[in-house]
Amino acid sequence: MNKAPIRMAMCCALMSVAASVAAFEAPPLTPEEATAAAADYQQYCALCHGEDRQGYANDYAPSLRSKSLLRSGFPEHILFTIAYGRRGTPMGGYFDEIGGPMDNPEIYRLTRWLKEQVDVESIDLPADPLTGDVERGRAVFADQCAVCHGEKGEGEMGPAIANPALLALASDAFLRYAIEHGRDGTDMPAFGEILPAQDIDAVTAFLRSHETNWSPEKPQLRIPPGPEEYVINPESAGLDFRLEDGMYVRAADLHRALQEKRRMIVLDTRVMSMWQVAHIEGSVPIPYYYEGFDGLATQLPKDGTWIVSYCECPRAAAESVTRKLRDRGLANSAVLWEGIQGWIALGLPVFSGASTAPSK
Repeated sequence: MNKAPIRMAMCCALMSVAASVAAFEAPPLTPEEATAAAADYQQYCALCHGEDRQGYANDYAPSLRSKSLLRSGFPEHILFTIAYGRRGTPMGGYFDEIGGPMDNPEIYRLTRWLKEQVDVESIDLPADPLTGDVERGRAVFADQCAVCHGEKGEGEMGPAIANPALLALASDAFLRYAIEHGRDGTDMPAFGEILPAQDIDAVTAFLRSHETNWSPEKPQLRIPPGPEEYVINPESAGLDFRLEDGMYVRAADLHRALQEKRRMIVLDTRVMSMWQVAHIEGSVPIPYYYEGFDGLATQLPKDGTWIVSYCECPRAAAESVTRKLRDRGLANSAVLWEGIQGWIALGLPVFSGASTAPSK
């Protein structure tokens, strides 16, 4: 089956991932490849998308069982989303060239595995832009879509669909197909049975109006701290966080402790690429899917030094890591309640890339 050419001129590294359609017309994955891809899914994806791809386990991550999604999004949309993620959402980029844990073959393999779990035939969608009444689309969106996707498409019970990263990767036809046919297995109905065609075109045009000139960029990668750097302000006095519900620290308290240069450890539990984009000063990237917690526990002090974990979502990944630490005897461990998005929204500083200057 001929696949439509990839619609965007993206960075050369990822283009090498999707340069050959033949890779997706290859025979089915071998049992060994399927086993490896399934293991990758459980390690990297199941926390949010669910162990059986059912979706909405955390952070409103959508179902990956949807025939509609796999029919219209394979391979380019799914592959690019895994590789580069969705900036501004909890979905980080998993491509190793931007700091993620997966190389080209692994991304290929996981993309193909997801497709093989759903018995549908892929379709070619036209790359041509659609026309529609943006103002009409704004009104229809507010009436029909905002209750799940947020007033500005920022994501609520449903995923963020006015996200610039999504719009940079998705064709108008892909967006329209999702609106018209819905996402089976989810609460997303087929609006082709509800709205006239011109209203679907209008909503598509309204979503497209949110697009920017965003394009994936290869960040200037920063070398993560080594074990000897895990403790911030090692010569300073410690502190005693007052936890809420036995688990949570507020951003104001953590920021105050950092300003006072207190001894502590801060863990960033997101995919590494998101730590590269922006992180709290002094934080150590220990992704939620990290396999070496037994070894890590031997490197972390058990002298009462507090360990505060944070994530994007704002708490699921950090809670997962904190439970693993507590299971290994690190009782003075906690979760940042607001997550890094809340931290940034409060105007608190973050660091990014190889730069030493904070940004807000």
